[in-house]
Amino acid sequence: MAISYSELRDFLNQKVAQYNKPAFIASDPIQIPKQFSEKKDIEIAAFFTATIAWGNRAGIIKNAQNLIDRMGNAPYDFVMNASKSDLKSINGFVHRTFNDIDTHFFMRSLRNIYSKYDSLETLFMPLKNEMNLHHSISRFREVFFEIPYPQRTSKHVANPQKGSAAKRIHMFLRWMVRQDSNGVDFGIWRHIAPSKLSCPLDVHSGNVARKLGLIDRKQNDLKALMELDENLRKLDPIDPVKYDFALFGLGVFEKF
Repeated sequence: MAISYSELRDFLNQKVAQYNKPAFIASDPIQIPKQFSEKKDIEIAAFFTATIAWGNRAGIIKNAQNLIDRMGNAPYDFVMNASKSDLKSINGFVHRTFNDIDTHFFMRSLRNIYSKYDSLETLFMPLKNEMNLHHSISRFREVFFEIPYPQRTSKHVANPQKGSAAKRIHMFLRWMVRQDSNGVDFGIWRHIAPSKLSCPLDVHSGNVARKLGLIDRKQNDLKALMELDENLRKLDPIDPVKYDFALFGLGVFEKF
């Protein structure tokens, strides 16, 4: 797609305005954490929802709601206070390759984390010299798996150190960090700058980004994400990940 830099920015800004509005929520997994108002409930509902956010979107929403229902619609209270008997409600949960074994470990790990930290935000804080959150995700992952875990579960938390674009974690981070008045993203984490966010890179956003000349690399991996990071920061250095709405909308809704 041969257009000038200014035309590209104008085009993408127009698409951001088109999709970054409350109507977007009705067909997006973010509707699951939107049910809650308490910060820790939002964090936990959002983290679980993002974790299973692959495959059919209707299926993601259905299964994420199923999991929240199994938690008695009180995510933080369930994570922190559920008895062994209560936890049986998780048995049988499955979303594609994420099953009840993984879910039970996530519960244990989150209980461990919230017994030490007031918010998941603390674990994702970048160091002063870090321009993105790739290393933050790796540090979070170390804490998440600091207690004994099933080997099978490790694949469900992406590892940028192994070249992963960590699409689902970056989506979770967008939800928590981005702050605007449009009513989609939560913006409840105030100590991480939106300028450090990365776009959730998947098949749809990757294909659109390539057609627009924002990525040359063929694989949707960390190297491609860093290339996209660089180009989106040129378009808007303060809020580069607002363009996720444009790339996603063009790919999913417009089949661009």
